[in-house]
Parts: sequence; C-alpha cells; structure tokens
Amino acid sequence: MKVICEGVELSDAVMKVSKACSTKTTTPILESIRISAENDSVMLLATDGEIAIRKKIRAEVLEEGAICVPGKYFADFIKKLENEQITLATEDERLTIRYGASESVLQLLNAEDFPKIDTEIKENNVELYAKDLKELIAKTTFCCAQDDSRPILKGCLVQAKDGYISFTALDGYRMATCKKNILGMRGDIRIVCPGRTLNEIGRMLGADEEKISVFVQKNMLMVSIDDTVLTSRLYEGEFVNVSNIVPREFTSEVIVDRNAMQDSVERAAVLARTDKNSIVTFDIRESEMGVSSNTMIGRVDESVPILLEGKDVLIALNCKYVSECLAAIADEKVRIGFNGAVSPCVVTPVDGDSYLYLILPVRTTA
Repeated sequence: MKVICEGVELSDAVMKVSKACSTKTTTPILESIRISAENDSVMLLATDGEIAIRKKIRAEVLEEGAICVPGKYFADFIKKLENEQITLATEDERLTIRYGASESVLQLLNAEDFPKIDTEIKENNVELYAKDLKELIAKTTFCCAQDDSRPILKGCLVQAKDGYISFTALDGYRMATCKKNILGMRGDIRIVCPGRTLNEIGRMLGADEEKISVFVQKNMLMVSIDDTVLTSRLYEGEFVNVSNIVPREFTSEVIVDRNAMQDSVERAAVLARTDKNSIVTFDIRESEMGVSSNTMIGRVDESVPILLEGKDVLIALNCKYVSECLAAIADEKVRIGFNGAVSPCVVTPVDGDSYLYLILPVRTTA
C-alpha cells in the first residue's frame, strides 16, 4: 500500500475512528486501526467488538492495499502532523510515514485478522433533526449506569412510534426520559442502545438542521453522517418497566426558577461532596425552598423563591443527581413533584411532557 494524503484530513479521521479502539483487551487486533486504500480514497476503521467507526478520506492512491496499525500510537503520532502532507507506504511488516524531509516507522498487524464489520443494517429506521438527536442524548445518557452489576442499565431505552422518539436511562438511583417529534420512520423501534454509543453519535453530529437517519436491524444499529459510519451492537434483554416507577400524583408541587435553584445547589454541593452521601437538604414551605448542606467542614443555608401547591416537604437528595438534572434542562422554570421525604421527586417542564427526571431521596437518620 502507498498513499499520499493531507495531514489535517488524516488526523481528523484517525481521531474519530480511534474512539472505537479497545483499551481493555487481550486481543491486540482490537486495539488497531485498519487502513485500506482503493481508487482515490483511504478508509479507516476501528472496533472494540461492541462499537465500530469507519471514516473515508480523499487520497492519492499509488498502490492499493490494506494494513492494521497500533491505534493509540498511530493516532497520537498523526495528530502531530496536521500541517504536513503525509505519505504512507508499507514494506515487509512495517509502515513508513514520510512527512517533509523526515520519516518514521511503525510495526504492522495482520489486516486479515481484523473482524468483519456488517454495515448492511437497513431493516427499520427513524429520521430526525440533528439538534433533536443531540438533545435526546444530552438529556438522558448521563443517567446510564456505569458499573456492570446490571449491564442493560448501561444502555438507553430508545423507542420510536406514533410520530415521536423517546430516550430513557436509569441507574437505580435516578431516571431521565426525553422525547422529540420525528420526521419519518419505517417500522416501530424498541431497542436498548449502549450509552457510550449514543455519546459517540452525539460527538459526530453536525449542523442542527441536518436530517439524521438511525438504522436498526436485529441487534445492530447504524448511523451514517457525512463520510463517517458508526455501527454498534445493542443490548439484549428486558429493560426496566419504567411506567411502574413514575408517580402519577403528588402531594406537593413546586415551580421554581431553574438557574436560581441550580446555583444554590452548586454552592451547597461544595460542602456536601465532602460527605460520602453528598446530601443536600430541601426544606419546602409556603413561598421558599431552603437549600442546605451540613458537614464537618461547615454549613451552607440558602433560600430560593418558589410557588408551592400542597403540603410542606423536607427531603434529602444527592447533590450530584440534582445538579446534573438541572444542568441538562434549558427551561427558565421547572416543575418538581413530591410525595413526602421517602418517595422519589420528579422534575418536569412547567408545561408539556418533553422530558422527565426522577431522583430517589437519601434516607437520613435525623
């Protein structure tokens, strides 16, 4: 193989596909990037067995072929050559990288050992605007579980039907759901997609008004954006029945300025995070919401104006969960529903049902 390409284009492609290189594996080929040259383009491909990212760039192909390079080292090296014209040439088991009057060499892996990646995923699909897909991802995936105790909770439930699409994520302590209108679809979709996959798709998205199609077939998902194609395995198994989790009625409902509450929680969190439970206490009565944290380091005690319907409430919540929930919302005001100190609180828009956050309280001995 021998190709000539621009360093900035190659670096951009390598940075995109290297996100799919495995970092924890006993199979070295999954740590590599496959580079193939054909006609007037170079294709870069990486996979960790769950997610695969493929990117095509223009190049002058002097000799066609395919190779595998160590992903991390190749990515780090090419990033330093963005202002150069680069020649990649193979000889024996080595790749020579020429730039300016210099050259460097990398050892190669056998391209025949690289896994075959299926991109014929066309059975069902849903189309929506990039801005809506960005919002769906940003408002939910931070609630996906991070540990392996219940692997399916590391994913996000994605459902498309009746003209809208919804994302739902939960980790056992909190839940997020968001829904948007769609432009079109073929076949109903109900899948559990890895949160990591959705976050990578979020990074790929471009102009807000661009139309994006998400394709699903059996246990696979595919998204193609410009010259980048991402495919991912989906989680198998039954997701939690969230309809049994969300309260339908509340004994207390509060309308509060989101920015004011978020700022107050962030200040209380400075001290709350020094405690293992990260507790911030909310004392809701009449026209005020008291926001406080009390640890060995000190005490924060603030008050935020509210509109209250129903009973007074005293509830303790994890400051990280409250802060991340409020940070994901763009609305000026939010509605929060409570059913006492030991039941979950629910955050929704003042009008409509475009999103919902549920946070379990922290039980205190006091």
